[in-house]
Amino acid sequence: MGERVIGFCFLLLFIAYFIEFSSAIVVLEPFSIAFPDIPTKFARWNSTRLCGAIEVADPLDACTPLRNEFGSNKTDSTRFALIIRGNCSFDEKIRKAQSGGFSAAIVYEDKDMSNLVYMMVNPKGINILAVFVSKSAGEFLKDHAIGEKEECCIYLQPNVNPLTVFAICFVSLAVIAVFLVTAMIPPRIFSNWRRKKLVKSVDSKIVEALPRVTFGSAPLSHCHTGETCAICLEDYKDGEILKILPCQHDFHSSCVESWLTKWGTFCPVCKLDMITKITFSVVSEQRP
Repeated sequence: MGERVIGFCFLLLFIAYFIEFSSAIVVLEPFSIAFPDIPTKFARWNSTRLCGAIEVADPLDACTPLRNEFGSNKTDSTRFALIIRGNCSFDEKIRKAQSGGFSAAIVYEDKDMSNLVYMMVNPKGINILAVFVSKSAGEFLKDHAIGEKEECCIYLQPNVNPLTVFAICFVSLAVIAVFLVTAMIPPRIFSNWRRKKLVKSVDSKIVEALPRVTFGSAPLSHCHTGETCAICLEDYKDGEILKILPCQHDFHSSCVESWLTKWGTFCPVCKLDMITKITFSVVSEQRP
């Protein structure tokens, strides 16, 4: 159990380290329409806003070198390559857009899916921004973008600290573990613990009902403890009243009454629990 918990914690730390949870919004400025998107995990952008013109990639899937790449004479323009998903990896598409001189790649879904996905690629050598949007968003951008300067803006939301994500996951796991351990403990353990906490003395009525003998006037049992009370350590005197416990050990009446009602439920000599003994005797008497 402990090894599994530790292993799971390391897994959470690994995921938190290699995946950065972030979000972004693509806005087509002339229409003031915003589209939610997910940036690649390697996106390292100093600003939270990047604006530029949209150009539809040629070919659209960007699986081969782009025919509409632009050279050094257009380096003053910020352009986004609009690319459809499929036929090759995200890594290839983004690198083709970067090689074509684009500042960002907007990859859109090729199927009608409701969930956006993270584009997991090898970040080495990639210096442009890349985001992933839905099919409807991509088709709208494709139909309405006209290639004007700063017609489209990408707004990046601050990343969530991976260690924060790990801490939340760890605390949640700890709470669940405590709940499961508590739920798995047998009810009888709680009942026994509660009974031990509640039962600290013997009921005075039970103590009063214990057998009495007068020292010197009647023979004592074979478990007779001698001529001395084991509680007060005083010798018995003729005529004194003694009380005998179920284990057959005898004591001064006043001593054993004080002992059982204030200090404990067991015999001072043999440690027999009076409650257990009495309960067992009652159950035995009730059996046919």
